[in-house]
Amino acid sequence: MSRILIIEDELSIAELERDYLEISGFEADIEISGDKGLQRALDTDYDLIILDVMLPKVDGFEICRRIRSEKDIPILMVSAKKEDIDKIRGLGLGADDYIIKPFSPGELVARVKAHMARYERLMGRKESKNDEIRIRGLLIDKTARRVFVNEKEVIFTTKEFDLLAFLAMNPNRVFSKDHLFDQLWGMDSMGEIATVTVHIRKIREKMELDPSNPQYIETIWGAGYRFRI
Repeated sequence: MSRILIIEDELSIAELERDYLEISGFEADIEISGDKGLQRALDTDYDLIILDVMLPKVDGFEICRRIRSEKDIPILMVSAKKEDIDKIRGLGLGADDYIIKPFSPGELVARVKAHMARYERLMGRKESKNDEIRIRGLLIDKTARRVFVNEKEVIFTTKEFDLLAFLAMNPNRVFSKDHLFDQLWGMDSMGEIATVTVHIRKIREKMELDPSNPQYIETIWGAGYRFRI
């Protein structure tokens, strides 16, 4: 499923955009401040960014410039300003489109689909991109089955890699030990559910600066584990 980041300080507008995108089969996240939106856009792999111009902390033009300097993904800028100079500036900084408020949600979805289709035609099916997960200094290359933390490779066993990749591919969701065991070891496995705990501990020891205070895989007491983004 394609992931879209909406950076919009008017929460009601952002939620409406998200609802229409999700109905159309996309996964959408929201950030309402410029600084947090920028950080999330840089730290997480998204397929497209919907970016408002007027934002607190960091404006949309600066966010567009920073994203474009590091990533080649479609950026749709949104603004209530109708002046050509703002549109020219946004497009000049690397935005792929510039939409004037107010607009219909249907128009937004149509433009999103058009730009993503165009991007995929230009870049192929993005198989290599889809096979990489990048989150806060962590790179998981699913094709090569390699993991890098702050650009330094860390070696994982087969099951450690599978468990880490599964959690990272489903961020912010809590999975019980039973679910993880069934998902990765299978119902017919001769192992025990406690092996999940052991593998989580080993993963943390290899990738966390402070395994006792993990920044990636959190323990949700009484529920299971969650990969935090």
